[in-house]
Amino acid sequence: MPKKKGGLPFEVFPTPAKSKDGKNIMYAKVAGGRKMTMEEIDKFCSRGGYGMREGELSRAFSVFMSAAAEMMSMGYRIDTTIGSFAPKLALKREITDADEVRNSDVRIDGVDYNPGKKWSVAINHWLDDGFRKVDTPDVQKIMADQSGLEKVLAKCLKQGFVTVSQFAFHANLTEYSARKQLNAWTKGENPKLMKSRMGQQHIYTEI
Repeated sequence: MPKKKGGLPFEVFPTPAKSKDGKNIMYAKVAGGRKMTMEEIDKFCSRGGYGMREGELSRAFSVFMSAAAEMMSMGYRIDTTIGSFAPKLALKREITDADEVRNSDVRIDGVDYNPGKKWSVAINHWLDDGFRKVDTPDVQKIMADQSGLEKVLAKCLKQGFVTVSQFAFHANLTEYSARKQLNAWTKGENPKLMKSRMGQQHIYTEI
């Protein structure tokens, strides 16, 4: 099992909202940079005293996703120990009259997930060491380094597009600052990016 390092690491950032004293209201978020893949979680569970053989968790998730998708395609909401899942629908085109909507006008727009309080209870069970504040990146300094940001953008665009969350993670920015920078690149006489919608989020592609 990974060793604990003195609490859940978090960073503090300013929001655009102002308090009564005119200063930006702060918010806390988990410090970035940590990620585990499904394969790593599977191995963790097989070696961490959870009574599972390697590969079992991955197979269980694969079966669950397939079965849950089948049930949701029938209109069911799936309630589980990790929260509830329900299909989210959208219309393929703009329609203002309900009587004009046909079966062919509807599409799946993802899945609504509601974790409820179960995750908070489960995580708090392991927070013996509480929380640990880490150094917050100097957002102003990062934003001023346009050359560095452009290198990060080029790296992200290798997959063909970039999202706000992806750019924020790789540039070590808040999502607010990342969105501000990406939007700035879509403007001007010679914009670098084009903004479009894909599902529930916006993506940015190179012009």
